[in-house]
Order: sequence, then C-alpha cells, then structure tokens
Amino acid sequence: MEIKGKVVVITGSGSGLGKAMAIGIAKKGGNIVISDIREDAVNSAVKEIESLGVRAHGIVANVAKEEDAERLMKETVSVMGSLDVAILNAGILRDGLLVRVDRETGNVKGKMSMEQWQSVIDVNLTGVFLTAREAAVQMISQKKPGVIIPIASVAMHGNPGQTNYSAAKAGVAAMTKLWAQELKNYKIRVAGIAPGFIATEMVLKDMKPEALEKWKSLIPIGRLGEPSEISQSAEFIIENDLVDGVVLEISGGIKI
Repeated sequence: MEIKGKVVVITGSGSGLGKAMAIGIAKKGGNIVISDIREDAVNSAVKEIESLGVRAHGIVANVAKEEDAERLMKETVSVMGSLDVAILNAGILRDGLLVRVDRETGNVKGKMSMEQWQSVIDVNLTGVFLTAREAAVQMISQKKPGVIIPIASVAMHGNPGQTNYSAAKAGVAAMTKLWAQELKNYKIRVAGIAPGFIATEMVLKDMKPEALEKWKSLIPIGRLGEPSEISQSAEFIIENDLVDGVVLEISGGIKI
C-alpha cells in the first residue's frame, strides 16, 4: 500500500513512539489522525503534523473504553473520508514484582496490586482489541484494503517485574496473528511490531540510570533504539503487501 494520501490513525500518538510514527508517516504524505487521552498533547501533535503539509485531525479518546474506541474510528472516517491504516500503539506501564520478599526475613512484604494488573490489561490488551475491532468494522464497510498494526513488545517473552505488561503484549502478539487469518478475506493485512528498548522520553526519564546502562550493555548493537526506527518499521509494513500475520521484533537483537 502506498502511504501518500492514505489516512492513518495512531493511538497513543500525543507523544513517544506514537508521535514518532505519525511524523514519519506524514513525511511520506500520509494524512494522520492523532489520538491520545491528553487534549493538550493531541492539539500540539496535530499542529506539528499539519506543518509537514498533510491533513491532520485530533481525537481525544481512552482506548480502554468501548464507546471511545468506536467513536475514534467512526470520526476518523467521517472527518477524513477514509480509514486505511490503524496503528494500535496506546499503552501504559505499572511495573512491579508479582510478590516482594524481604531479603533479611524471607517474609512477603508486598505484591502486585489488582490496580496495577487491571489498568495495564485494560489499556494494553483490551484497548488493542477494541480499536482493532472498530478499525476492522470501518475498513470492511469501506470495501477496500486496509492495514492494522498492533504494537506489542519484546516483553511478550516475559520480563521480570512486568507480569501485567508481558501478559498484555503476549496477548497482542497472539491476536495479531489470528486477526490476519480472520480478516484476509476482506483484504485487511494485520502485522505487528515488538519494539525493544527505545529511547523515548518515558524510558530516558523514568528508568533509573543504572538500570538503563545495564540494559544497554545487554543489547547486541550496543545502544537503545531510536523512535524513528520504529516508524520506519511501521512504514515498511504499510508499504510491503507481503508482510502479514507476523510480529516484527525490532529490538537490536536483545532477547528477554
């Protein structure tokens, strides 16, 4: 699929990887729908995308809410006239060990809360399900080819301290592969991206320096990935019609 002139909706695109993908695709002539839960971030990103000479529209939405997911995809079509690509990127972190044990006494002193578990599952798994479903509804109704790109993570293989996140991303990877089978008769391709450690503001700001250096040392290429490299991966999926039913691990070779 040629990117130029296509309408691409990207969830969680007010900042970070989502915004990087929006910019990269806009530079190739794609028209962008920015979606995020923060209105200020949405408005700022829309202005930045418009400065690149393409159409942009902002929609404030919480992907974990069914009515928001439905409204997001319907509004995309009603305002932009089409929905060609949906990149399902919105996600949150609520890290923590399953149980925390005092090293001196051997007693359990904490555990992952239901809020930590459910909030991540709601956004990172249910949110992807809802937005993919509603994107597929609109694409099928248009009776023309489409591309759905769920964003997973290498944490799908299991990353200590991320029971919730790893479970959600493993689910995203599984859904990606089965949706490719379910939607093939409607000329909708589904292929995912599983980023490794990427130099986003969230990673650079929230991760402790010593932890960041430890992870850098474990990445075979010797550095964090750049947000633009994830955008290039999304662009590749859109443009290459042979990419379907897979999850591309864009990680610099790190194996969790």
